[in-house]
This record gives sequence, structure tokens and C-alpha cells, in this order.
Amino acid sequence: MEMKPEPDQAGSADSVPVAVVMGVAGCGKSVVGAALAEALGCRFIEGDRLHPPENVARMAGGQPLTDAHRAGWLDAVGAQLSEAARAGSGGVAACSALKRAYRDRLRRFCPGMVFIHLAIDRETARQRVGRRKGHFMPTTLVESQFADLEPPAGDEAALSLDGTRPVAELVAAAAKFLKPATAKTGKI
Repeated sequence: MEMKPEPDQAGSADSVPVAVVMGVAGCGKSVVGAALAEALGCRFIEGDRLHPPENVARMAGGQPLTDAHRAGWLDAVGAQLSEAARAGSGGVAACSALKRAYRDRLRRFCPGMVFIHLAIDRETARQRVGRRKGHFMPTTLVESQFADLEPPAGDEAALSLDGTRPVAELVAAAAKFLKPATAKTGKI
């Protein structure tokens, strides 16, 4: 489902995009987020790098994060996006943002923030997480991600995409959603 944000939310020729590529572990947030930031010419923020060591250790040990564990991390992601927006570069962050409350918390930093939800099924998530090398998130936590997931509602500035589609297709759809003016100029 797609919800078109107001022009000041999605960005325009006169504004910079501020977006979060969100979803469960293994949906492609980092790959799509980095490619989207490059396509838009803005800063990429890898949310996983902003987790405090305690959160990383907890997840690596197979324990899911609670709302309290995620609060400071969400604030760190929000602060980085706010800084990118103030600098005029815009920003795209990879951040699970699984619950509405988490997205609301992030919006306090940048009220016009837009979310790109990469939706995948449980089995695809398990397979992708299981293939990753050197990442702290074990496959045993995939189910907890789905348990927490609250897909964006119709009143949120968000675009939901099938996370199994090719990266280039996902980036093109997200870029068009974030910067409608690019469709007229042919530039992304």
C-alpha cells in the first residue's frame, strides 16, 4: 500500500530528502538505504552502527531488544538525520523502526521524515539473516522482529515495497516517492 505524503514531507526540488528505510532484519535496509542515498546525493546513516555495545551484545546473545533498549538508539538515529537535514545534505537511514511509537520518536527529530518499508516474509528473513557473515543479529531473533513489526499505517508518510524485488527497482520507486520532481527532470 502506498500513501502519498504532503509535498513538504516527501521533499521537492527545493528541499532535501529525509527518509528511513525500515523493516525486519534481512529485508535489505542497508543495501537499499545506501543505494538510495547515493541516488539522491545525500548522506547515508547505518543505524546498526549507532547501537550501543550493550545492545549489540544482547542481540548477539540471542536476546531481543526492548523498547527501553531501543530508545537511546532511536534518538541517535534521529539526531544523525536531523543533523543531515540541517546541513542541507538530506539523509537516508537504515533503521528497523518496527513500531509506530519508534517512528513517532524519530519524527520528533525531523517532522517531515518519510519511511520506506521493505516488506518480506518470515522465511525470506530467516534465509537472508542466516547467510550474513559477521553480523550480530542471529536468525533466532527474526521471529521477535515480526512480533514487534507494526507496518506503517495509512496516515503515515510511508511507502511499502516488496523487499524481494531487485535493489535497483526498489531504489527507483523510493527515489520517485521521495523526490517527485526527479520524474520530470529524469535525474535521480
